[in-house]
Amino acid sequence: MKQLTQIGATTQEAISLALQKLGKTREQVDVEVLQEGKKGFLGFGARSAQVRVTVKEVQIPIVESEKTDQQNLTQLDEQVVDDVETISSQVSEQPSEIKAVQQVKEDSEEEEASVNPIDEAKAYLVNIAKQLDIHDLDIETTREGKYVLFQLKCEKAALLIGKRGQTLNSLQQLTQLVLNKSAKQFLMVKLDVENYRERRQEALELLADRMADKALRLNQRVAFEPMQSYERKIIHNQLANRLDIETYSEGTEPNRYLVIEPVKNG
Repeated sequence: MKQLTQIGATTQEAISLALQKLGKTREQVDVEVLQEGKKGFLGFGARSAQVRVTVKEVQIPIVESEKTDQQNLTQLDEQVVDDVETISSQVSEQPSEIKAVQQVKEDSEEEEASVNPIDEAKAYLVNIAKQLDIHDLDIETTREGKYVLFQLKCEKAALLIGKRGQTLNSLQQLTQLVLNKSAKQFLMVKLDVENYRERRQEALELLADRMADKALRLNQRVAFEPMQSYERKIIHNQLANRLDIETYSEGTEPNRYLVIEPVKNG
């Protein structure tokens, strides 16, 4: 947040000086008068005006079509918004499973040899699904080197995805812990539900192009809603070859968001 304290002979003069230094218009800032100016009498008792000028945070209005685009990104999530916190809590607080993961070093060599880590991870996911009242979970696994893809299918897919994929990401992290409990080499897990990640990526790429065009049309920066780092990376990559705009992230996690800004010529 850009802020400047300015002194002037009058309040208006102080505001004008501050606007010149910030390169902003009156509509783009908030003004707080710290001290009113006073002319005094015959040069005695005169007092300068002092103001604090703060640049307003950019709030880009979203037109109806673009608003619909962003709503479509989380169409599955919105079906269960009220359940997200409960689901995430159930997923992330599995004391028995976490305890099992922490006891990796206590497992004997014989037990490790008899356990298939992928089957163990699948059983873990089935157990979690049952706790969410999902009894038709189908899991397909594909392994390429150290990467293992778990593709999940069920009627209540939205329950496993959660708002903006938060539940899915939590499940992925915990599944990786369970998988590596008995694996002979470290394995990386990718968890997906009904091809959600692929559809999310395609939607983000389309939105990236539209928002870039909007930034150029309005000749000003536009900001996305807060996203996770891998989603911001998708947008960065989609727009990486464009020379008419630049992209960068602002804010702090978990509310870090991406900004698109037209490149100024000259």
